[in-house]
Amino acid sequence: MTGERPLVQIFVRDNNVDQALKALKKKMQREGSFREMKRHVHYEKPSEKRARQQAEAVRRARKLARKRAQREGLIPAPKKPVR
Repeated sequence: MTGERPLVQIFVRDNNVDQALKALKKKMQREGSFREMKRHVHYEKPSEKRARQQAEAVRRARKLARKRAQREGLIPAPKKPVR
């Protein structure tokens, strides 16, 4: 199968399963595994797949353009929350 990803590996330290589970969820969220699983719950028509991929591409392009404009100083960067 093409596009295979290596398995996610999480180590449990000091029998702290809750912390390991939290790390696993964070890794899966970052990789988009949850989104992928939700998409495979129901069949997606080819036209819907193309529309979704196009929308994702537009979203990525807008995000890249926004980041580039922030770096160049054309628009202000978002405020970071003070802790």
